[in-house]
Amino acid sequence: MEVDYLVIGCGLAGINFCHLLDTHGKSFLVYDNASQHSSTVAGGLYNPVVLKRFTPVWKSGEQLAMVASVYPKLEQQLGVKLDFDLPVRRVFHSTEEQNNWFVASDKRELYPYLSTQLIKNDNNFIQAPFGFGEVLNTGRVDTQTLVTSYRSYLIHSQRLVEEEFSYEELILNETYLGYQNIKAKHLVFAEGFGLRKNPFFKDLPLTGTKGELLTIHAPDLKIDFVLKSNAFLIPMGNDVYRVGATYEWNDKSNVPTKEAKEELVAKLDTIISCPYEVIDQHAGIRPTVIDRRPLVGTHST
Repeated sequence: MEVDYLVIGCGLAGINFCHLLDTHGKSFLVYDNASQHSSTVAGGLYNPVVLKRFTPVWKSGEQLAMVASVYPKLEQQLGVKLDFDLPVRRVFHSTEEQNNWFVASDKRELYPYLSTQLIKNDNNFIQAPFGFGEVLNTGRVDTQTLVTSYRSYLIHSQRLVEEEFSYEELILNETYLGYQNIKAKHLVFAEGFGLRKNPFFKDLPLTGTKGELLTIHAPDLKIDFVLKSNAFLIPMGNDVYRVGATYEWNDKSNVPTKEAKEELVAKLDTIISCPYEVIDQHAGIRPTVIDRRPLVGTHST
């Protein structure tokens, strides 16, 4: 079998890369063993502002343009809804925080993203006496549906091999890359935190951060926006919400922990006062880098 590209990994990065290959008429085959959970566990929120420091996300304009361009095409291709417009409301804890928000909203790089309107809290179950500031151009990608649907699409077109890629079996030739019975012109690794096991890129500064989320059922809350305080609450529909997320730098397992649940419940109880039930808990390892920049490039070989 001969292909233009052999792609290792079918998370968010791998899917978006394969979508571009499809768009440009390139042939490819994907290997994925479903060992990395961060793409399916992710809340899927996209937000152009770092709300802790009131700074724009790196290349926020370019990334939002990509969202607007790519996901409608993927929705049409896969026959599912993926991208949901969803405002983000940041809880103010003091008049000083209100003032800081409005000062930030006057900055040239932030005024497209920060509303200058103070939103009063009219929900008795949310603890926000100083109101909210609203972030513009935000939304949520249903990452679980994306990964599941795209894998099905690849299986249907016989372009997904559901097994672990063996680095030892890779043959580097001057004119092609060989792997088992496959010849490829290019090899792309989109392995997420799994890159740590990759002998070709083991020296890259990939640290990895474990994140955990809760899924709760809160029938009295009734919000249709993302609530940001000392944690995020993301509405998922049918009175279900995602709550997150934690940051753990030592534990590199995908196993949910009691400690993370207790941390998130404690934070949640400072934000909302209505009854709720924790119905699920998820964990995954983010492929994080200290400077928060993507690791993209070509290997020297």
